[in-house]
Order: sequence, then C-alpha cells, then structure tokens
Amino acid sequence: MAVRRISSLLTRSLSASSSVSTCLLSSLGRSSGRTASVRRFSNAAALEDLVVPPVQISYTQHLIDGKFVDAASGKTFPTYDPRTGEVIAHVAEGDAEDINRAVAAARKAFDEGPWPKMTPYERSRILLRFADLVEKHSEELAALETWNNGKPHEQSAKSELPMFVRLFHYYAGWADKIHGLTVPADGPHHIQTLHEPIGVAGQIIPWNFPLLMFAWKVGPALACGNTIVLKTAEQTPLTALYVAKLFHEAGLPPGVLNVVSGYGPTAGAPLASHMNVDKVAFTGSTDTGKVVLELAARSNLKPVTLELGGKSPFIVCEDADVDKAVELAHFALFFNQGQCCCAGSRTYVHERVYDEFIEKAKARAQRRVVGDPFKKGVEQGPQIDTEQFKKVLRYIRAGKDSKATLECGGDRLGTKGYFIQPTVFSNVTDDMLIAQDEIFGPVQSILKFKDLDEVIQRANTTRYGLAAGVFTKSIDTANTLTRALRVGTVWVNCFDVFDAAIPFGGYKMSGIGREKGIYSLHNYLQVKAVVTPLKNPAWL
Repeated sequence: MAVRRISSLLTRSLSASSSVSTCLLSSLGRSSGRTASVRRFSNAAALEDLVVPPVQISYTQHLIDGKFVDAASGKTFPTYDPRTGEVIAHVAEGDAEDINRAVAAARKAFDEGPWPKMTPYERSRILLRFADLVEKHSEELAALETWNNGKPHEQSAKSELPMFVRLFHYYAGWADKIHGLTVPADGPHHIQTLHEPIGVAGQIIPWNFPLLMFAWKVGPALACGNTIVLKTAEQTPLTALYVAKLFHEAGLPPGVLNVVSGYGPTAGAPLASHMNVDKVAFTGSTDTGKVVLELAARSNLKPVTLELGGKSPFIVCEDADVDKAVELAHFALFFNQGQCCCAGSRTYVHERVYDEFIEKAKARAQRRVVGDPFKKGVEQGPQIDTEQFKKVLRYIRAGKDSKATLECGGDRLGTKGYFIQPTVFSNVTDDMLIAQDEIFGPVQSILKFKDLDEVIQRANTTRYGLAAGVFTKSIDTANTLTRALRVGTVWVNCFDVFDAAIPFGGYKMSGIGREKGIYSLHNYLQVKAVVTPLKNPAWL
C-alpha cells in the first residue's frame, strides 16, 4: 500500500498545494502587521457544545497473564479529556508489585509457554488476526484515541488507525523470514548463526501517539517471538488496554503481552530496573531516557532502545516555491498540536525569501482551525494536559522576553481545556531558548540564513539529531544537505512520511537504535554462533 494511502494526514509532499488546505478553511482573522500589537485569533471552531465521544470506556484495569486485574494496591488514577480537563475514567495505578506480577507472567510465558515454540507462521497468523480485529473496531478506537489524547478525530480515524493495521501486517510478514546464516571458516568446522528472541521485553510508550507507539514497539517484539510487559503513558492508557484485549481475542497466549498503567517513578522505573527483564525500549524525553538507560545499566545491564527528543531543522532554500514551502513547514511544526518528537521546530529560511515566507507563514497560522477535535474541519485540538499546556505558554513567554518578533498567537484559546493559539515567531536567533529546547507545542520559530555552509553548521549545532526537512528544487542542494545533516531521517520536499518499512531514530541525544523496518527486528533478537567440527569434509 502506498505511503500516501496509509498516511495521508502524516505526510505532505512537494506536489501538495496550500490551496488544497486553505479551501477547507476560512480566513477568520487578520493581523494588523508585523510590529506593534498582535491581534487575537478568531480562527477557533466553537469550543462550547462539545461532541459526546461515540465510544464506551470498557477497559481500565491492568492486563496481566491474559486477565484484567486491579492494581495490587487497589489504587486508581484519573485520566482526562484534554478538551475540558475533566476526568473521563479512573484507571488501575500500577507500582512495583504490579510490574513484578506482569514480569513473572511474561517470564513464564517465554520460558514455559507456547509462544516462542510456535512456528513463525503460526505467530504471523495471530498478528494478522489481530490486525483484522483492529480494523473491525477502528471506529471505537479512533474515538477513544481522540477523547483521551485530543488529536483531531480525522487524523485518528483516517491516518493513524490504518497505519496501525499496516504496521502489524508488515511485522506479521517478517515473522517467518527471520533466520541466521551459514558462515565459512578457515578450517574444518561448520558455523551457523541463530537469531533467537531476546526474552522478556519491557516497553514504555509515550502519550503523543499512543496507538502508533504501541505498534512500533509490540509488532517487532512479537514477530521475533518475545514476550512483553508494556507500560502505558499515564495520560493516555485507554487505547493500549483496548487493543491488548483484541490481541487475546486473536489467540495470543496468556502472559505474552501484559499491559500495566501507571506513573514513571512508580511503574516505569521498576520495569527498567527489573532483573528478569531482558531488554527495554523507551520513547519519550531525553532526560527520562537517561534515567531509563541508567536503571537498565545498574540492574542487569539489559540492552536499551531509546527514541527521544528532537529539535529538527526545516530548511527552506532560496529556490523554493514559497507557497508550497510555507504549507509544508506549517504542517511540519503544527501537526499533532506540535506534539511530535520530530517536529520541524527550527524553520531556517534563506534571506532572499525570508520576508515573503514570514508574511505567508503568519497568514497560514491565522487560518488554522482550532477547536473540538471531534468536529469536522478542525485541524488542531488541545494540548495533552495542564503540565504541557503551561510548559508551552512558558516557552512563548520566553520567546517574547528574548525579543523574538511575535507574529501571531502567543496565548491560550478559550477558557476551558488546554487549547493554545497557533504561534509564530520571526527574527529568532540560535541562542534563544525557543530555538534550542524541545517545546512540544504549536510554536513555530523562523530563523534566517545566508548560504548552505552556514545553515549546515547552525542546523547541526544542537544536542539533538532526530530528523530534518529540506525544501529545494535543486538535486545538488538536496544531496549536499542530506549528507551533511547529522540526523536519523532527512525528508526532502516532504515531511513526516512514516511508512512501516522506513527506519526511524536519532543521532546524538535523540536516541539509540531504530524503530520500524527491518532494523527494528535487531532490537529484539540475540545472535548465537554455533560451531561444529567436520570430520573429513568433502569441501570447506
């Protein structure tokens, strides 16, 4: 299936025209200019009369050893609707005892259960049955994802659910194609390598893409024959519990996939440091990633995969079609409320087109429709929670204080929930906090550059190295930049193309290892060499 069919809302290409997007929108507010005062936005869809989500919350307990169970302590914690800040459910609050129970179930399922001993073809059939069940329940899952996370329902339903299903089809296809090698030796020995499952995998997923991160982690681990203890983000536990139930309906044996909800210090830390966990995979902030790495090292030196933060440059070259560049740069930053680790959050624009780009970027941000994510035509919902909401507003204040030019936005939207105006800063310099830190919100910082050597040096001067965008008509310029930028992914004249086969991960402090594609299988396999002497071999 082509990428654009799978993820039409997760990608924009050079052929995309801003008119396609703007025909869906109406310009409801105008700015009075690039100086003096900034007028408040009037592009908000009505924040009153919120849509009642068309789904029931059925699963709020831990899933351990194939059964839904309460937390050992009996505690629960609230999960919220970010549109209002109101509680929508109380979920079992896991701690070390719940992690111990889940790890014991996973350990037994790996050491004694049928899963690792199944033929790879049998495992692939269970993954495919699961994907079919997700498709059958996709309407409920899309509604639940939007309700608990705040992302537009159209994004959940038309992009992320189809991609989720595609990822499990992809890994089901890999299950019976994992094998070792026969290796020639300098003597009379037969050498073969075995690719074996690593054992019990601990997995910790974030809140910005709950379903997709579940797929990125669980798919390759199961395809390789491992068992899993997965900790959900405390902000968004609901869809992971729902799909885990579907996995068991598909025939997954008890104990193979265990899901525990809870907080990082009380559930995530015991998982990362557990002596009976053989591998940890974590997606989240760089600071938390350091903690996970240390806990894994101090316990049993388990291998760790980390997909961490970013401050990705989006480079608009002097030959760019400005209208198309503006639309793509807007998408690269504002997609998913700006809550994307690879967001194009440093927009570098060549000085020859800078002023034109600023005016058009401001106008595009002012047309962005913010409102109830369940309503048709809404492009941007609320931030995930009050902590993230306040953090973004602090960075906006820092941008103002550092004398960057506030072109538009800069404040909350409405009085209820966690909505923030799409915000654009110009005249941003590399030493400003908004150009250095991962804001994780709808704040576009636009910087000016003169030539390629300069922008390469500036783009690489960051602790992060997750991704980059390049917008140019020149293949020579594209080739120069793609090889010079120290990042894990470079999108040329497109952004956020997330095909199942494309590896994803970062350089520097953006992580260790790769997710998706064939490379993700390496995270969940051990390589064993088997050496046997040959007696009077006919050939070597």
